[in-house]
Amino acid sequence: MSAPDYGRTFGLMRAAAGQPWRNYTRHAFVEGMKDGSLPHDAFLHYLRQDYVFLIHFARAWALAVVKGQTHAEMLAAVGTVNALVAEEMQLHIGVCEAAGISKDELFATPERPENLAYTRFVLEAGYSGDLADLLAALAPCVMGYGEIGVRLAAEATSDRYKDWIDTYAGAEYQAACKAVGELMNQALTRRIGPDFEASPRWERLCRTFCTATELEVGFWQMGLTP
Repeated sequence: MSAPDYGRTFGLMRAAAGQPWRNYTRHAFVEGMKDGSLPHDAFLHYLRQDYVFLIHFARAWALAVVKGQTHAEMLAAVGTVNALVAEEMQLHIGVCEAAGISKDELFATPERPENLAYTRFVLEAGYSGDLADLLAALAPCVMGYGEIGVRLAAEATSDRYKDWIDTYAGAEYQAACKAVGELMNQALTRRIGPDFEASPRWERLCRTFCTATELEVGFWQMGLTP
């Protein structure tokens, strides 16, 4: 099946990422959710680490408010922060509580090195650059999960991880992916110009996107090693 359309900028960066993008979106962890073969202990371990990740990811999106130059940019970033804190993190809390892991235990989860490397890379991209740099580091997580969700919703042969799949394949999350894609289009056009892929900055932005993609691959791999 073809990948969802999340906008011009994302499509160009996705294509530039090449094999690492496929390694991320079709990782063994993902395929294990598709056919239900992923061990539940590995899934819970991943969820706990992902909850910690989302704490820092929300902070990175809050930094996008600081880096925004227009009300529209700031509003898009605020909406994403709210979705992460009020909705996506609640999904993790609910699944973990059902498995006997309390909210306090979840919040106190020790951060794995793979998690630390990824979250600090994203934050550093924002601290040292502008909104375009930050979005290049944020996009693989946002859109990658959207792409994975849509594909698994169409191809899954097991209902074991249906709640997770439905969350990321759902209309609300897909709308968020498209909104972030439009934010990327506007941010790069405003800061670089309409032909941003021809600018000297483009290669560096694509490297940031690709590095974040490779860190996503490492995150899935971490999930397989509780």
